[in-house]
Amino acid sequence: MKKNQVLIFALTLLTIAGIAQTKTITLDYYFNHEFKKSKDGKFTSERFHYMWEDKDQSGYSNWGDVLKKDGFALKTLETAPTAESLEGTSVYLMVDPDNEKETPTPNYVQAEHIKTLKKWVKEGGVLVIMMNDSSNCEFEHVKPLTAAFGITLNQDIKSHVYNDKYDMAAFYVPASDPIFKTAKKVYLKEVTSLTLSKTAKPILVHQTEKYTVAAAAKVGKGTVVVVGDPWFYNEYLNGRLGTDKGWDNDKAAEDFSKWLFSISK
Repeated sequence: MKKNQVLIFALTLLTIAGIAQTKTITLDYYFNHEFKKSKDGKFTSERFHYMWEDKDQSGYSNWGDVLKKDGFALKTLETAPTAESLEGTSVYLMVDPDNEKETPTPNYVQAEHIKTLKKWVKEGGVLVIMMNDSSNCEFEHVKPLTAAFGITLNQDIKSHVYNDKYDMAAFYVPASDPIFKTAKKVYLKEVTSLTLSKTAKPILVHQTEKYTVAAAAKVGKGTVVVVGDPWFYNEYLNGRLGTDKGWDNDKAAEDFSKWLFSISK
């Protein structure tokens, strides 16, 4: 084989290896379809909140950078989840589904969406749902989805913070945690707790009050993960919290992302 042919063959193998190591995480933009409001309270045409491209404190741009570093390709889904629209997706991420307060025409989770996602997870998909505040997101239609996998969103509000006393919302990760291997002190504010059944297991529990704030359920070949907080948006990836108080939200985002990569196909 000639030298040029050897080089081309080597580059081809490297390209194939790179493709094989990349997985796609798809962020829902259908159930979360929030628009900013003008001073008179009317909806504008400007979307925001938990979006890859939102670089303000409300966005997921920083977490997106972490996910890309850990091997994920970022994608969005503007339509309802179907077998076709989820094709090629390793992780489907739903955050803060909207109510009428956040969008003029909210898209609610329906029975057909639950059926689709149940089948998709059983075949190997990883479904991640993150939400907390019932005044600013829609619970009624999402709760049957999480309950189908043994995880009930209790729709309560815990981990309150008064003024800037951020330590009121501190969660401490136990030593040798299998998911959060480097994060020890993390911040989750005004969360909803979870009640578990079936195959669901806690992955983050409050150290003194003992309620579960994050859980995972192995279902068929796939996994469902529910977190009672949107958590990794820019404001709380050590931006507002600062870097001198022991907060490990950046490390938690890295740990969580690596874990999602490891359990996804």
